Amino acid sequence: MRRPGALRAIRGALLPCVLALTACTNPALPRFEATLAAQPSATVALAQWCAARRLASPATIHALADRTARPAPADVRRALGVSGQEALGYRHVRLACGDVVLSDAQNWFVPARLTPAMNEALATSQTPFGTVVAPLHFTRERLAARRGALPGCPKGTVLSHRAVLRRPDGAAISLVIECYTRATLARAPKS
Repeated sequence: MRRPGALRAIRGALLPCVLALTACTNPALPRFEATLAAQPSATVALAQWCAARRLASPATIHALADRTARPAPADVRRALGVSGQEALGYRHVRLACGDVVLSDAQNWFVPARLTPAMNEALATSQTPFGTVVAPLHFTRERLAARRGALPGCPKGTVLSHRAVLRRPDGAAISLVIECYTRATLARAPKS
């Protein structure tokens, strides 16, 4: 005889797997992955995706930023090539196109490797990191990618990336963990 609590536990354990599999079978997911892979900036890729899917007009990405400080784990400092004493900035953002939240991202960055104007914009505006630092012509080094959630991503994540952004001289400027939402794969409205 099965106990009701055991069934709830089994359902609770299986639900994230079912949601992840559902996202993986969504025919839009490979196209979305290709859009992200074609750009060093997730912000640019999300704007292109938003325009193609007609999720908002205009297809402008804005950051809903939470600037509450969060200490960087040791692995983040290693990936950025900074000592335990060097100051890091942190932003937790939800990137949205119109009212559609496309991603939830954590971003640790090295203020000393950015311009004063960039640091000011990151501290005071809703402008996405990729837009602010675009003049640096950064590249992206993907450290991890998963269909579903990496550790630290919220429920409902269909795709997640962990990456380091680098200036052309190779200096790391940011480590980002990007968690893409189910809304990213929503069907475009019919015309």
